[in-house]
Amino acid sequence: MIFENNGRERFLEAVTDFEAAVRERDVDRSERAFGELYRSIGEAGEQEVGKAAPRLAALLPDVPPGPRGTIAVMVGACVERGADAVPCAPYVFAELAETLAAVGEFCERWEETGGGDFPDPEGGEPDPALFDRVGPEQALAWLTLPQWEMASVAMLSHAAVRTALDAALRDRLLRAVGSVAEASGHTFKCLTYALLVLDEPLIVLHRPTGTGYAMRMGGIGDNFQLHTLLADVLVGGGHVPGRAPSAEEAAVCRDQPGQVHTTGSFNLVSPTGEWVWNEGTPSDIPVVDGVRLLVLDPPPYERSWPSGRFFPNMTGDLVLERALAPEEAGRLLAGCVTKDG
Repeated sequence: MIFENNGRERFLEAVTDFEAAVRERDVDRSERAFGELYRSIGEAGEQEVGKAAPRLAALLPDVPPGPRGTIAVMVGACVERGADAVPCAPYVFAELAETLAAVGEFCERWEETGGGDFPDPEGGEPDPALFDRVGPEQALAWLTLPQWEMASVAMLSHAAVRTALDAALRDRLLRAVGSVAEASGHTFKCLTYALLVLDEPLIVLHRPTGTGYAMRMGGIGDNFQLHTLLADVLVGGGHVPGRAPSAEEAAVCRDQPGQVHTTGSFNLVSPTGEWVWNEGTPSDIPVVDGVRLLVLDPPPYERSWPSGRFFPNMTGDLVLERALAPEEAGRLLAGCVTKDG
């Protein structure tokens, strides 16, 4: 026990030492403290990571660009081990925005200097010529973007962070990631999907029975997960006919680890008749009169997939708030078209 406590204290001591070294711009001391942080974080307990995470996050603007992404990953690791993400997230997102801006410059300079296949940002030791070709700041931004993706996903796995995230900043980050993907061919899908996660109402219309349901979704990473939860709530709850997923299939889509094979129960359709693909996200569902509106049709063929969560550390849920009155459901369905018309 004494050894364990000493190990935990060692991590907080390293945090204190790193803070002082960074703020004093002491390069040698910063490197020593950084190494000690890296070595001791695994020994820290929940109380220690809870204290360390906001301190390290607040330090991010002052950390040199090289190790900055690694410190962000440490903040994310602390959050995954129980630290409060809310005070950490604004610092992470601010630096993510700066990194994405520099990555945008990287993409422009890459094309201006001959183009070609973009280097793999996770491909190990970079070619020194990369820094000369596009500039050191831009090269470091490209090479550390996967670290910022990891840290940001750790923040966005918490509903309190997602609901507090400024909509304008969220849209700016999504546009920046989209531009990078278009220019480079690297999608950074986890970051994109995490920024697209919704915590909001959803209206669901079941066309075969003419019924409708007001629901609330949260923490759902993709439409595979949404599909399974819809079947659990509506079929499993006895509201519509069809195949209900097992308790285990539904649980892994909410908060339990693992994946379980499942079979689809519906065809997800927009009010204008286009398919809402399982491979997409709930953000693909159109907004009608201020709320997302989804139509459920019979499945045209059997579809199966591993049921689970796109983000294993993100709790997902879908709650039925009320069944729509028949006249309300009928009015909404009258405004929807089928795939054929």
